[in-house]
Amino acid sequence: MSDNTTRRSFLKTSGAAIGAAATLGVNAGAFAANDETIRVGLIGCGGRGRGAASQALSTEGPVELVSMADAFTDRLDDGLKAIKKNLANSNPDRIKVADDRKYIGFDAYKEMLANDDIDLIILATPPGFRPIHFEAAIDAGKHVFMEKPVATDAAGVRKVLAAVEEAKKKDLKVGVGLQRHHQYTYLETMKRLKDGAIGDIVAMRAYWNSGGVWDPRKSREECRTEMEYQMRNWYYYNWLCGDHITEQHIHNIDVCNWLKDDYPVECIGMGGRQVRTDPKYGEIFDHFAVQYKYADGSYMFSECRHIRNCFNSVSEHAHGSKGYSNIGGAQIVSGDDKWRYRGEKNNPYQTEHDDLFAAIRANEPYNEGEYGAKSTMTSIMGRMAVYSGKPVKWDAAINSEKSIMPEDFSFDAEPPTVPDENGAYPIPVPGVTEVI
Repeated sequence: MSDNTTRRSFLKTSGAAIGAAATLGVNAGAFAANDETIRVGLIGCGGRGRGAASQALSTEGPVELVSMADAFTDRLDDGLKAIKKNLANSNPDRIKVADDRKYIGFDAYKEMLANDDIDLIILATPPGFRPIHFEAAIDAGKHVFMEKPVATDAAGVRKVLAAVEEAKKKDLKVGVGLQRHHQYTYLETMKRLKDGAIGDIVAMRAYWNSGGVWDPRKSREECRTEMEYQMRNWYYYNWLCGDHITEQHIHNIDVCNWLKDDYPVECIGMGGRQVRTDPKYGEIFDHFAVQYKYADGSYMFSECRHIRNCFNSVSEHAHGSKGYSNIGGAQIVSGDDKWRYRGEKNNPYQTEHDDLFAAIRANEPYNEGEYGAKSTMTSIMGRMAVYSGKPVKWDAAINSEKSIMPEDFSFDAEPPTVPDENGAYPIPVPGVTEVI
């Protein structure tokens, strides 16, 4: 179809027709014969972007990767090679990224979004850019899959929430990379817990305790500017990463929010920087412990740590008035309804894309943006409490006007925090640091 608006309309109405056909028992495979291809653009070509694009290209129905964007040429080129390798034995013909559809730099996303024939955008840059890119993608009328977390500060969360409402008005589908919501073990365990298998939930525990992630990838000598240095080593800077309580531990925090169907009203916490003392580790902490309180008086006890040779656990646990559940282990350990999941298991990273693309084709309501944003805010609120050493309430946190983002985005611009003459960055000090 030469007119993209007509193509989009046909995609929507054909998808709705397939849903009706499936209900009536008609073979929905005829959809593919209409060549209603969902065309995908990838913004952020690192490890998670490569994985998400490969999974998007492995969904049912015709789909193509037609455009890629990244701040760095080498990351884009390496990403494309990795996606081709991932698809080599399955759907290599779905990769159709022409040279004039490769965009580089801070404004690369704008160039990509100007293409009317792109239907869905995958957002997999460092999280600090997520609110900017998500808002722009929704403004451009694109469906979106965005990785977690969806922001690194409260202003970013508010921007995402506003764009989520715009997406609903435009009937745009939004997926968020909190893949446990698509994992069979979690889905069945959650159903049983919400049906009262352990009674009223009075407390929860959430952990992401591990040895940590990759060391800084580039030295200062390899980077032209401070901005490039921080971008290359993004995990160690709050405006880009949000600290590991936000970038990583959000998964476990989100599971507890999911179980409660609610978000904490306040929290207190402590943490610090015990082993990441070298300036190369930027400004983030290496351990957090946060107590989150919900409106009904129940608590979530949250821990995340990046220190080697210690107790490790990536898990979630629920304590009820009638028993205890290891949620991540898909077990009800004590109580009258002891149980262990023994059903089919799936790859939730693939299923989250299967579900999103199926919703696009069937034109079904699909928007994971609100819980993605509010669980992100939960993690940010915990970071605020730990950095400040003071209690933090939800309303004050989410309405904070303190931005941690740069004023300008270019490789010559100054990041929000810069090193001293010894290369060391200012580190938050509980009792001193202001966060709201």
